[in-house]
Amino acid sequence: MNGQVTMVEDDGEELEGGMDKGFIALDGALNIYRAADVKALLQDELTRCTVLEVDLAGVTEIDSAGVQVLILAKLMARDENRELRLVHHSDPVKDVFQRLALERWFGDGLPTPH
Repeated sequence: MNGQVTMVEDDGEELEGGMDKGFIALDGALNIYRAADVKALLQDELTRCTVLEVDLAGVTEIDSAGVQVLILAKLMARDENRELRLVHHSDPVKDVFQRLALERWFGDGLPTPH
């Protein structure tokens, strides 16, 4: 497996209702070979946190399986009244989101093309 999934706890910020804000940094390829592991990690953290921030700066490659995992996590968060924030999008992530016109759907601060 290329790259790794790094999970870093937030600085202990407690949100309303006693739930925590979580933070995960993804590193390396977000592809078919890692999709199941990343999916399980995101689902576990979303059950624990009210807000989960996922740093994508270290993502060096993303394929359709990686995109599907992020979509699933975003839908899961919405269904459970939680928030998934994708931050620090790497160039490969930006490129795929723009090609698939997903910037607006994810709504995480990526500029949308004119």
